[in-house]
Amino acid sequence: MVTQAQVKELLDYDPATGLFRWRVSNSNRVKVGAIAGSINAIGYRAIGINGRLFLAHRLAWIYMHESIPAQFCIDHVNGIKNDNRLVNLRLATRRQQQGNLKSHNSNTSGHRGVFLNKKTGKYYAHIGNKHLGTFSSLDEARSFRDAEAKNYWGEFYQTRGAMISTVGEEK
Repeated sequence: MVTQAQVKELLDYDPATGLFRWRVSNSNRVKVGAIAGSINAIGYRAIGINGRLFLAHRLAWIYMHESIPAQFCIDHVNGIKNDNRLVNLRLATRRQQQGNLKSHNSNTSGHRGVFLNKKTGKYYAHIGNKHLGTFSSLDEARSFRDAEAKNYWGEFYQTRGAMISTVGEEK
């Protein structure tokens, strides 16, 4: 892993915008003051340092807090992968981070953790491997599952019905 000193030697970070800019030019492609990195295939900003790619949200945390404690990852509060403002970053365990995942692309109910059993015509709700119940309607299953998920994940739970564009504001 890269150290805080190495990051600060090479990059400037603006916690209000979440952007990194190069402090030094170590190649013909890198210009001092240019925005560092690019958006990778899955939507995160990645920055190359010493021949290795690092995710910008992890570098931002290291820049501001020196290190990321073992057993923690960095979570984007609003779920936007390239919004690396400090106010949008928080420490999370893997379990906590599961609370704000999007629905799987094979989901046919439109709601995470809810599926229709075609044989019975009933809706099943679950969190991970835990079965929460069987329901007559989609709304009933979704409401129950959302309430249970809020208890399970607490502040890390996000419904993905409303897209959140900035921390604390719904779009």
